[in-house]
Amino acid sequence: MYLTWLVVTWLGSTAVNAFRDTSPFFFFSSAPISAFPKDIPSIQSAPALTQDVTKALFECPSDTYIIATQPSVNVEDFASRLSAPHLRRYLNREDDTVKTSYSIRDVLGEFGADELQTMLEKRCRAGIMSVDASTGSFAVIDDMKPRVIRVEFPDLPTSIHERASKLAENDVFLSSIIDLLPSSRYTVIYTTTPPLADVKPALHHVASYEMEESFPSGFHTDLKRDFSIHKRTDGDNTTLVDGPLFERYQFFTPGLFMGLVVLSILLSILYVGVNGIASLQVSYAAFDKDMGPAAQKKSQ
Repeated sequence: MYLTWLVVTWLGSTAVNAFRDTSPFFFFSSAPISAFPKDIPSIQSAPALTQDVTKALFECPSDTYIIATQPSVNVEDFASRLSAPHLRRYLNREDDTVKTSYSIRDVLGEFGADELQTMLEKRCRAGIMSVDASTGSFAVIDDMKPRVIRVEFPDLPTSIHERASKLAENDVFLSSIIDLLPSSRYTVIYTTTPPLADVKPALHHVASYEMEESFPSGFHTDLKRDFSIHKRTDGDNTTLVDGPLFERYQFFTPGLFMGLVVLSILLSILYVGVNGIASLQVSYAAFDKDMGPAAQKKSQ
């Protein structure tokens, strides 16, 4: 009986550790790709996944291939609807340009991004462009040549709230790169690696947690730009934006400004009219009855 309990405990801990050593994988493309299996597995090894993605891109369906790497995350980091809203929108094909989307909840091992890059260089004759997301900037592409863009995101902080905020910033950065692409023919391979043991968020009920979809949907994306959380202390000094007065403040709307201009013109016209009428001078004799000889003769 005691031996049976030990075996069950060991198997349970092994399963939980297996899930803890996994991380999600996301893929979406503007090209219709049918190479992926119809039955999406919930867990897959990294070598098998690398082979499937390489096979799917072997015919070079896009002009730009973005290989984004987000280290130190797991599937629970993407559970919040505000953690990666743009990525969620692409995966749910809410963007009109996306024709194919594919995601794996748990990937065992590290995806072969270098292997995929080598294949795209040789097969598709694509150039290589590296982007360091920690700087928050990247060079704008102005040609239509095939290209592989490697986007390296920094590790996420250890705090759960800071992790969600930083993940949202990275999501906005990746969406900005996609928006500035010169061609609408693109493919995004979003790879991740599991967090280290000392920075993992709480994993409660991880073995029994199941997602209704391969990636949750149905959240608002009204606020598109700044999802980061900003801290402010009482001792912080606020610096005004340099520039002319009307660029720093908006005293009234353009409609109100145009209305005031038209009103001033109408008032000036009214003033001229009233002043002209008031300047008319008529003598009192003009209203008296004419009693001269000519008037008497006319009356006869």
